[in-house]
Amino acid sequence: MSVQMELHKIIISEMQDQQIIVLKEVDGERKFPIVIGSGEAYAIDRRLKGIVHPRPLTHDLLASVIEAMGGVIDRIEINNLQDHTFFARIHIRQNGSVHKVDSRPSDAIALGVATSVPIYVAEHVLGEVS
Repeated sequence: MSVQMELHKIIISEMQDQQIIVLKEVDGERKFPIVIGSGEAYAIDRRLKGIVHPRPLTHDLLASVIEAMGGVIDRIEINNLQDHTFFARIHIRQNGSVHKVDSRPSDAIALGVATSVPIYVAEHVLGEVS
């Protein structure tokens, strides 16, 4: 079973290579951080602020490809945690089918944050980070 979460906070430090996002339970109090790279943090931040570049950046390109192929991002699911590494899937609905694509959580969130795609975290992952 998965629990719906939301992007609660993004912490960007220009002095560090690694940045932090914090996910918080939508209907509860549980929250946890995920360490991500600077590129993904800046991509999430840009998309949250609605900053559009003259040419598509990587996450914009991927969103355009999904849309051009008739797909819609249905949800993001952080489905596993192994050796301090989070794993995620992007659920893409296309022609009545759902395709689950393996992804880093930071890339999935950067892709989905601009279009308010819901984020879910598997209950066993929440149990491990609590």
